[in-house]
Amino acid sequence: MLSVIAIQDEIAAGRTTPAAEIARSLDRIAELDAGIGAFETLADRDAAIATAAAASGPLAGVSVGIKDIFDTADLPTAYGTALYAGYRPRTDAAAVTMIRQAGASVVGKTVTTEFAFLNPSRTRNPLDPAHTPGGSSSGSAAAVAAGMVAAATGTQTGGSVIRPAAYCGVSGYKPSFRLVPTVGAKTFSWSLDTVGFFAACVADVARFAACITRRPLDVEESASPPRIGIYRSRIWNEANAEMHHALGRAAEIAANAGAEVIEIDEPDTLAAGRDCHSTIQNYEVGLAMADDFLRFGDSMSKILREAIASGRAIPPADYDKARATARRARKAATALFHTVDVLLTPSATSAAPAGLASTGSPIFNKLWTLTGNPCVNVTGLANPAGLPLGVQVVARFGADRAALSAADWLERAIRAA
Repeated sequence: MLSVIAIQDEIAAGRTTPAAEIARSLDRIAELDAGIGAFETLADRDAAIATAAAASGPLAGVSVGIKDIFDTADLPTAYGTALYAGYRPRTDAAAVTMIRQAGASVVGKTVTTEFAFLNPSRTRNPLDPAHTPGGSSSGSAAAVAAGMVAAATGTQTGGSVIRPAAYCGVSGYKPSFRLVPTVGAKTFSWSLDTVGFFAACVADVARFAACITRRPLDVEESASPPRIGIYRSRIWNEANAEMHHALGRAAEIAANAGAEVIEIDEPDTLAAGRDCHSTIQNYEVGLAMADDFLRFGDSMSKILREAIASGRAIPPADYDKARATARRARKAATALFHTVDVLLTPSATSAAPAGLASTGSPIFNKLWTLTGNPCVNVTGLANPAGLPLGVQVVARFGADRAALSAADWLERAIRAA
């Protein structure tokens, strides 16, 4: 995989140039993407290299794939559906502008599931093409895992950053809610949609996020071992035996490396929060995509059409009740961090499922999307077949650097074990 930090270091040392790095990325895409299907459209090669040669900023030479749910003025934006084939926005999404202003090069639009929902895309998992890469940020996770780009954007409404990162064995970072603007990304659920990022490891995704947001998000490598709470949710048995073993192994490695590890049972308020996620999501998509539905509903996938229709049938009073439940869940989530620095949970129910008929379950991610807490997928563990088993670090709302630093600490401990 390509490393954001290594690219920066090599350019600073004069051993490569931004133009050479973007050419290398485009060469990798030309070599590999036919078998993976991570990209929807690509930037013009000559123009991208020329732009990189003139780029300045901390991310000059860093290739980025943009999930095709974000508007881009120079590339078509199809939102994962033929209904928007050839659509050309006049401006970039806010997050895309932030990326370009940091000097990075947008080398293409990565494949997303239809309107970033559950209908699977054509993208395959680079680690085993017979398995799903997850969704909805399918192409972004796969492009990073295959070493085609150094970083990529995603969005998460349920589990669309953390889950594909776990399946593809890369770092995925879902920031605190609204840390990164969603302006210019197709709205699904305005209370839940969150911009996230992918890179090879935690330190890389932290550096990328730090550079585009201009916030102190770089990992603190000298930080003390964190206090970790193993979060025993009511859905614990949704994870398979391999995932149970992986989480136990991560906890064991953390304890052996000096972390304080305790068990935390899920409060009723947070269990209720998870249960209200779908009501909020579907009610809001019923409004956000009402015109798409009324104009093009017959051409949508059955799973999306049914979600929008169910949302349009939810009474406002039920939505308001769910929002009140979500507010209580957010307060309860904050209280969890009185005795620990971070929580540790599964990133997914299992390793990447075989086949492309499903993108997998977001059940271990939905609660933290609802509460808005920062989450990071940690790599380094695998099942006997060699497929990654990701574990998720969750921190207090707004404590994004703490989440990234603890995830980096754990990731390095796992690699050293």
